[in-house]
Amino acid sequence: MPSMRAVLEARRKAAAVRVEELEAELERVRVDLSDAEEVLRRRAIGLEQFLEALAEEEQPAEMTVGLSRRKSVGPRRAVPHRQNAAGLEDLSVDYQAVMEAAAEAGEDGLGARRAAVVLGWDSASASRVEGARARLKRLVERGWLVEVKPGRFTLPTGQRTDETARPGGGSSGQSSTSG
Repeated sequence: MPSMRAVLEARRKAAAVRVEELEAELERVRVDLSDAEEVLRRRAIGLEQFLEALAEEEQPAEMTVGLSRRKSVGPRRAVPHRQNAAGLEDLSVDYQAVMEAAAEAGEDGLGARRAAVVLGWDSASASRVEGARARLKRLVERGWLVEVKPGRFTLPTGQRTDETARPGGGSSGQSSTSG
């Protein structure tokens, strides 16, 4: 009988070694996947920034129409700095939609996933969500939005409610009914 025990023990040890090998391989694959997702995220942001910079160089709308290969709500235009703009009408239709969604979100703020939905993009796609996040960050850089909490974008304090006076008349003219 000791030989049967030795055979079973050897089989158990072999199975344990195989489990350890597979666990190590799984961990390597997880690390590789994480690295690949990070590369994808960075490349999506880089592409979005490149297209935005290209659109800024080629300001006239007819020049940028051939640029956009993605489904866009409107033509690509540069995002002006808030202090240089008359109002929301100076933003592209895409950015106007994002601004309206930020206004509707109120103090809770607009997240990148919701912004992707507003833009008509697949919110399950990491690259689309990152592209939406890049647009939100661009609106922050240009003074249109503020990022009060990480990943939550809101209108600057003076623009959060329609009852608040808007210096310079820079409003879209639309009112929201929130209670």
